[in-house]
Amino acid sequence: MTDQVTIDDTFAEAFPMRGTRLIITAADAELAEIAAGEFCGNASSVIGCDAEAGVECVVPSDKTIDGRPGVAVLAFAFDRESLEKAVTARVGQNVLTCPTTACYAGLQSDLKKDRIKVGSQLRFFGDGYQFSKKLENRRFWRVPVMDGEFLCEDVVGTVKGIGGGNLLVCGQSQRETLAAVRAAVAAIQRLPDVIMPFPSGIVRSGSKVGSKYKPLKASTNDKWCPSLRGQTETALRDGEQAVYEIVIDGLSEQAVTDAMAAGLQAAAKAPGVMRISAGNYGGKLGPHHFHLHRLETGSLASR
Repeated sequence: MTDQVTIDDTFAEAFPMRGTRLIITAADAELAEIAAGEFCGNASSVIGCDAEAGVECVVPSDKTIDGRPGVAVLAFAFDRESLEKAVTARVGQNVLTCPTTACYAGLQSDLKKDRIKVGSQLRFFGDGYQFSKKLENRRFWRVPVMDGEFLCEDVVGTVKGIGGGNLLVCGQSQRETLAAVRAAVAAIQRLPDVIMPFPSGIVRSGSKVGSKYKPLKASTNDKWCPSLRGQTETALRDGEQAVYEIVIDGLSEQAVTDAMAAGLQAAAKAPGVMRISAGNYGGKLGPHHFHLHRLETGSLASR
C-alpha cells in the first residue's frame, strides 16, 4: 500500500525496440515545436503505425548545433530497417516541409549497423543541386528549398531501446483518475531518454493481443473495461470505475525504470486512485519485466 493505494504485485512486460533521437531546430521555438509535433503524428503504437514517436524535451538555442531553438524527438521501431524507413519518411514529409527547419542527429555512432540514413536519402529532393558539408566527423546535406536551404544530418545513430513499459491506474471516477495520470505524465516528462507515445501520454483504449475478428492484431482489453463487468472475467475491483494506461518507451532499461517509478509515485498521491497495476502476458511477450514493488523501493527491473 502507498497512501492507501494498492500497488499490485505484478510487472510491466516490455520488449526490445530500436530507438533514435533527432534534434529539430528552426528560426523560432514555435516552428520547431510544430515540426516536431508533425513528425510525431500517427505514431502511438506499432500495432497500427510505422513507428512510435514523441517529443522528449525542448532544447534551448545555446544547446543546439546551429544556435537556434530546438526540440528533441525520440522514435522507436522493431528493427533498424523499419526505423530508418519511418524516420526518413517523417522528416521528409513533416520537417523538410516546415519553414526554416533543420534536422540533426541526437545520437552518434561509429558503427554502420547502429546508424540509419536520413539526410543521405533526403538529399535527392535537391534534384542534383544539393551539396554536402563535413564538420569534423559529421556530414550534413544542404538541400535548396524556396526559403533558403534545408540542412539535414547524413546519418543518425541508434540504440537498442525498450518499448511497452506501462502503468495501469485505477480510480473511483473518470475525473479523478484522469487527474492522477496527468500528474504522472507531468512527472515522467521531466525525465530524459523516454517518451509516452500516445496522445497526451495517456491511453484510454488499452488493448490485448488478438481478437474474435481474425484480421485484427489487437482488441479492447475487456478485463479492464468498467462497462463490461458481468460480461467478462473482469480484472477490476469494487469501486474502480475508470482505468487509464501510461505506456513508456525508452533508450535504456534504466530510463524506463526511472520513468515508471516517477509515474507510479505521482499517481499514488492523487485523490481517488484506488490501485496501480501493470499489463503483462506472463513473460511471453518481452524479456524486460518491470516489477512494481521493486519500483517502489528504487530497485532495477529484472530481465
